[in-house]
Amino acid sequence: MQGREILIGVTGGIAAYKTASLVSRLVQAGASVSVLMTRSATRLVGPKTFEALTGRPVATRIFGPGPHPHIDAAETAELYCIAPATANFLAKAACGLADDLPSAVLLAFAGPVLVAPAMNTRMWQKPAVQRNVAQLCADGLVIVEPGEGRLSCGALGPGRMAEPEEIFKAISERLNKTDEK
Repeated sequence: MQGREILIGVTGGIAAYKTASLVSRLVQAGASVSVLMTRSATRLVGPKTFEALTGRPVATRIFGPGPHPHIDAAETAELYCIAPATANFLAKAACGLADDLPSAVLLAFAGPVLVAPAMNTRMWQKPAVQRNVAQLCADGLVIVEPGEGRLSCGALGPGRMAEPEEIFKAISERLNKTDEK
């Protein structure tokens, strides 16, 4: 990971707290990490948490600072990982919608993209969500499958965001594949 430039998108799922562990692990491994957050995500984990972990400002707005924050972020990173990826984010990504910074960066980003979904079991199992996931896979995105277990709503089943170490491993593997090309 030494010297790698990683972009992390955080959307508004309660699993955002686990993303702080992922970011910390990436930084400890020598990666330079920039974080983008949706407004909903900032209600769950404060941007200051990620700023402290990365030593970099956290971007939260599609407009400003600068004329093209979504393009600037997309051009500097080697890999983009969205964790957690809510059902809303998956739907927007599958349709090519870009009304927040993480989704706009996704459209502008040319490198490998990993997505770590997190949501309630019933939401994860909905045909619409599974169609969106299938579309993202067809578009070349890598899905880090959610695990099973107790969810924040109390339900048991699939939908838990993959553990930070599993996402870290997926990022490492994808970067190694990129190096081989």
